[in-house]
Amino acid sequence: MNISEHRGSFIQEMSRRGYSKNSIKNYTSCLEVFLSKIDKDHPKNINEMDIKGFLNNCIRPNTQRNYHSAIKLFYDICFNQKQKFKNIPYTKAEKRLPIVLSVDEVQRMFDVCVNLKHKVILSLLYSCGLRVSELINLKWEHIDRARMVINIIGAKGNKDRQVMLSAVLIPVLECYFLEYKSKVYVLNGQFGLKYSAGSVLQVMKQLGAKANIGKRVWTHQMRHNSFTHMVENGVDINLIQKLAGHNNVKTTLIYTHISGNLISKIQSPLSNIKI
Repeated sequence: MNISEHRGSFIQEMSRRGYSKNSIKNYTSCLEVFLSKIDKDHPKNINEMDIKGFLNNCIRPNTQRNYHSAIKLFYDICFNQKQKFKNIPYTKAEKRLPIVLSVDEVQRMFDVCVNLKHKVILSLLYSCGLRVSELINLKWEHIDRARMVINIIGAKGNKDRQVMLSAVLIPVLECYFLEYKSKVYVLNGQFGLKYSAGSVLQVMKQLGAKANIGKRVWTHQMRHNSFTHMVENGVDINLIQKLAGHNNVKTTLIYTHISGNLISKIQSPLSNIKI
């Protein structure tokens, strides 16, 4: 089977339909693994049982769902064979709540952050709830000081949105610009025009370790921290949905489930019992 040929066709068709670079990368990776595991001379000859067998070998439900989506899209847009998945329903998604940091723990990360670029990274992630792709693709021209907003261009789902520009962030950005003089993107890389997602992750891990955070710290967690703390501060969930760029408010409601402050304020029925 000529996997590279089918991979190229898949990428071309996804690009034509306006899929984001991240979606194309993830779907293509899933497709390559799938085609390499199936001993057939052409994708059209792969049957329903072959697909089910491959999916059943995925240990985690969410991993299986990712492969399911990629393979289904491939057959839909490249071969118009939706019927292959007529009797292959999605497995149920895992419902795991992310572990978030408290406001005090986030403050400790800021307290130990002495590198100005790292402070900008931490500030933008936490202040606006940015995804890492949105952070590294942020340009100076996207920051509108007149209206106190940051324009997020071509985000997940190829959608644009606006988030607030905190007044506290402006002097930090000014100092950073004077020192680093980045031209196009806010975060320039050491050897390239843009900072990398891997470098952002290393910054988060290092700050978490220096602040003695007893939890795993990673980039996307800052987005969870941001919106959870907004919920705790009484920000309307529908506004948070718009800031997060969620299509459905049900996705945003997860932050009401992981808010430790809200849960800790609930009075247990045991408080009315003498034990």
